[in-house]
Amino acid sequence: MACEAGGLRGNVVLPFFPNSMTTVIIILAAVIALIIGFGVSGKHSISVTALTSAGNIGQRSILGCTFEPDIRMDSIAIQWAKEGVAGLVHEFKGGKDHLQEQDPSFQGRTAMFADQVIGGNASLELRDVQLSDAGTYRCSVITARGSGAAVLRYRTGAFSIPMVQVESSGRGDTLQCTAPRWFPRPAVCWTAYGDTGEHLPHAANTSYELNPENITVRVVSLLHNVTANATYTCMIENSIAKAMGNIRVTGRVQHHPETTGMGERS
Repeated sequence: MACEAGGLRGNVVLPFFPNSMTTVIIILAAVIALIIGFGVSGKHSISVTALTSAGNIGQRSILGCTFEPDIRMDSIAIQWAKEGVAGLVHEFKGGKDHLQEQDPSFQGRTAMFADQVIGGNASLELRDVQLSDAGTYRCSVITARGSGAAVLRYRTGAFSIPMVQVESSGRGDTLQCTAPRWFPRPAVCWTAYGDTGEHLPHAANTSYELNPENITVRVVSLLHNVTANATYTCMIENSIAKAMGNIRVTGRVQHHPETTGMGERS
């Protein structure tokens, strides 16, 4: 009976042995295929983030872009492209600029922060911002760890900080709020509050003067019937930015210009 039992175990095991080997072979083949697949595709996706901002015409601007850092500088390649533009905006790889394919409209106006690329900064500096620079940009990054891209919508216009001062005349004091350059044409809003926080009635006249370059406007807003012991705020706002200047009227006038936002994030 012991021999019969042993023979039975042999009969049970042997039929399954070839199937077990087949399973092992299939698993090994799958692992090898997976390894080969990784060897061919090579890289995975990396995180790339674009930071939206607004450009001030004629000024310097930053198009923000960050990515997962890589310690191998020679493996990092960054491309900036703009939708609707044939050439590249900027290309940086191997630790230096490669501008052979740069579009003529961006020549001499772009730069990377080369010393910060190794830390994951792919931001682009754009100088002498033009109204035509507005549009959709793509920041593409390739490293030894993988590749990724991010898109941002870049808006351009003109904005400046308003200055508020008192203009005295025989008919009483008037507050004048002026800002040298805005585009698109902004709206102007005044607020006035007394020392106890009450809202004060006021009436203002605003005019817009076209600047010599025929794009931006100079903003002049006059607030009449100014009273003492009150704080007045002149706020200028368009689709690109919002800025305001404050003044407190007492026996002595104090100026407090300030900016509350240089372009809202979309």
